Amino acid sequence: MTDVFQAEGLGKTYPGVRANDAVSFAVGPGEIHALLGENGAGKSTLVKMIYGLVRPDDGAMTLLGAPHAPADPRAARAAGVAMVFQHFSLFDALTVAENVALGMENPPPRTDLARRIAEVSQAYGLPLNPARRIASLSAGERQRVEIIRCLLQDPRLLIMDEPTSVLTPQEAEILFATLRQLAAQGTAILYISHKLDEIRTHCDRATILRHGKVVGTVDPRAHSARELAAMMVGAEMRVVDRSGRVPGAEILAVSGLSAAGLRGVSLTLRAGEILGIGGVAGNGQEALLAALSGEEPTAPGTVVMDGTDLSAMGPEARRRLGLLAAPEDRLGHAAVPEFSLAENTLLTAGARQGLVRHGLVDHGAARRFAEAVIRAFDVRTPGPGTAAGALSGGNLQKFVIGREVLGKPRVLVVNQPTWGVDAGAAAQVRQALLDLAGNEAGVIVISQDLDELLELSDRFCALNEGRLSAPRPTEGLSLEEIGLMLGGAHGMEVAHVPA
Repeated sequence: MTDVFQAEGLGKTYPGVRANDAVSFAVGPGEIHALLGENGAGKSTLVKMIYGLVRPDDGAMTLLGAPHAPADPRAARAAGVAMVFQHFSLFDALTVAENVALGMENPPPRTDLARRIAEVSQAYGLPLNPARRIASLSAGERQRVEIIRCLLQDPRLLIMDEPTSVLTPQEAEILFATLRQLAAQGTAILYISHKLDEIRTHCDRATILRHGKVVGTVDPRAHSARELAAMMVGAEMRVVDRSGRVPGAEILAVSGLSAAGLRGVSLTLRAGEILGIGGVAGNGQEALLAALSGEEPTAPGTVVMDGTDLSAMGPEARRRLGLLAAPEDRLGHAAVPEFSLAENTLLTAGARQGLVRHGLVDHGAARRFAEAVIRAFDVRTPGPGTAAGALSGGNLQKFVIGREVLGKPRVLVVNQPTWGVDAGAAAQVRQALLDLAGNEAGVIVISQDLDELLELSDRFCALNEGRLSAPRPTEGLSLEEIGLMLGGAHGMEVAHVPA
């Protein structure tokens, strides 16, 4: 059987970095083929070459037996390659049909397009109303728009980049059913994900990249998640240790917090406890972090830590008292791309770590603190003078989390702590949060990764349309119950769902 896509000896070099080195692999018709690797292993560069965003320096590609060297994404799409990106490229103010039309070279008349969208979406189990505005859609529905836009091109090779990162378990199952239907019709699917159990369940083969090179192509179902992770990193995976934690006295109380995007949020946090907060993207996660960190003003009495009302305090005053935060947007919010890592320590650790004294920056102290973060969290960088924007996403994430953890917080609030981070780095970040709680800090983890929340948290809440569900002990909580909570079933409504 002829392969749909083949890569032979693909290589790409950037200044000082060999991103891909003699990469060879193939994807057959009807195959769901995973692409695995650490952050910086070369996955993004590889799929960009397939999709025409980057030109390879050497090697060759074939698609359906013909040479494949697209000059741009338009040429790749014309050849039969489609790609669903991790971050959606949709306009909120436009309808589903209008967004789909923007991605087509020669869109048909609006009525014909709307009919075609409805037909295709129903045929693949992804129902969509072409007239709905994107702003009214959930994250799962927005992903459907991206997929339908690809399916209307009748692709022979479909590239999926972290497709389940913003989906509830129920939405993910709908996606997998769609992918299996496409594969049954002969479409080749190249699937990128850091969720190893997901790959073991749904993928036929997996090509593993390490430092830009292929280290093997395997049947993921024949290997455990730990074995796959060890192939990716070239070493045995560390085991996350949850032992040694006994939650103590209450240290944080949030009561009736209503702000932009939040509706009457209340929660408590104890010393030594990790409170997990799940939610599909766009349900108030960023607003909650901003309200807790002090970036957004809150009403008197709504945020109290160790008996002190923090509600009127800004971020710096809260940091001085020990309430630290790490936002989801690591490049632009948590770090300034043009600043060095040493300079970026000043954003949140200036006063708490003594990096600024009497209004003057102690550059030596900032450099030493940055070096400590780099060592403790294995940040792959030439040194503290490197610009934050020059780091890979996973390494910058480790630096941002490390900067806050080494700040010895009383309470740490983190949003998406392992977003886009490979399995090895994710284990390291999660262990750091567990160790922090083990030292009697309180930790709030806001995440869309349910496996992460189940692994880390003592109690679980769900955010839906700005409301926070009643907390549930994480132990014994099923994915079905969590999915219902994420979808808006609050409080005791979920308690009667069988595990």
